Amino acid sequence: MNSNFTSIRYPFAIDAGLGRLAEETDYPAHIEQLIKQVLFTAPGERINRPDFGCCIKRQVFAPNDPVTASLAQVTIFQALKRWLGNAIDIQDVKAVARDETLEIKIAYSLKARQERRYLNLDLAL
Repeated sequence: MNSNFTSIRYPFAIDAGLGRLAEETDYPAHIEQLIKQVLFTAPGERINRPDFGCCIKRQVFAPNDPVTASLAQVTIFQALKRWLGNAIDIQDVKAVARDETLEIKIAYSLKARQERRYLNLDLAL
């Protein structure tokens, strides 16, 4: 990958030292930020892309059980494949309901680097 890679950092922030938008220069970190954008954006939040995102935030109001975990697993896989399929290959998505937490584990590869990566998130329900 090009060493001159830059993008706007997510979540959106101002670099106080430079007085401008904070930038991300690490490509794997950029992809992880994109994954989080897909997961935590609810369909309908973006005006020009009303179907962008994943319904994961709605899981907060669902019972934390194996059925909810299975639904989250499928929803996450489909959303990542649709919105980031040109940048990553999704190898596996697992969602497990434990107590008040939905544990999400995503295994993926960066297409540009053929580099395997993992992202683990805990969603408090």
